[in-house]
Amino acid sequence: MTHPPLGDIAHLGHVELLTPDLDASVGFFTDYLGLTVNGRSGDSVCLRTFDDYEHHSLVLTANDKPGIRRTALRTSSEEALRRRVEELEAAGHLGRWAEDEPGIGRIYVAQDPDGHEIALYWESEHYEAPDELKPALKNQPQAKPNKGVGVRRLDHVNYLAADVAANADFHQQVLGARPTEQIQLDNGTIGAKWLTFTDKSYDVVYTSDWTGSTGRLHHIAFATDTREDILRAADLAIDTGVFIETGPHKHAIQQTFFLYVYEPGGNRIELCNPLTRLVLAPDWPLITWTEAERKKGQAWGLKTIDSFHTHGTPPED
Repeated sequence: MTHPPLGDIAHLGHVELLTPDLDASVGFFTDYLGLTVNGRSGDSVCLRTFDDYEHHSLVLTANDKPGIRRTALRTSSEEALRRRVEELEAAGHLGRWAEDEPGIGRIYVAQDPDGHEIALYWESEHYEAPDELKPALKNQPQAKPNKGVGVRRLDHVNYLAADVAANADFHQQVLGARPTEQIQLDNGTIGAKWLTFTDKSYDVVYTSDWTGSTGRLHHIAFATDTREDILRAADLAIDTGVFIETGPHKHAIQQTFFLYVYEPGGNRIELCNPLTRLVLAPDWPLITWTEAERKKGQAWGLKTIDSFHTHGTPPED
């Protein structure tokens, strides 16, 4: 198999989350995070951040259990979409074509080795804000929200996986992601791996699922303008009853300033500020962290909370 050219995957497009309490989850993402509803169909609601240019950044769908149904990646062209579909099928990851989301064209839906649904697409309409949401600056898709945290964009997805290395290899060898950092346990196993499709330091992450389950979600993350936005988000959380799991603090890996909360459906959501750190080197060396280094905790010494290793969606029975 030839190594995929850099840039066939343009960026992370959107994510579909499942929730057992659709109304409460919509309220969390609109009132607390500041997303805008941009369409409803049946048991699904489309939402968008103010600086994502496409129709939606997130789809919330009613379900008996929380979790992640789909991660959609936009390709850089129709030809890039064709190349990645050919590579997927050659590698044995046979998928299907669908047209089941507003604002985008054909989607090729396949799965990673762990069973997470990965969808590739090219055709996408650029968002046109209605009069009440038009920005003053013409190079911004939508006016900044006047409530909640006001997150800027969907930033990354962190999956739980039974085999981190196999899933990371899938993204690297079939989709063209570059690995930037990883955790290697004392027994040689890769415990987590961060990969990027862009000049961001990471777009997707795989973390070992200690339960041995497959297809589960650790968290999705939204980027803020500043660290101060995350501090404000923590205050808003305690004022409005949003559960804070850990943070605010700074990760050692990737140096991301973070806050982790749970949305009402049970999915973990990260607010992050990675905007100052880019990986511009095309020959970036993979950074490996040891088990001993990770036991030191986060950048400023905060120990990793136990639930970070045990909470995932859907929950284990």
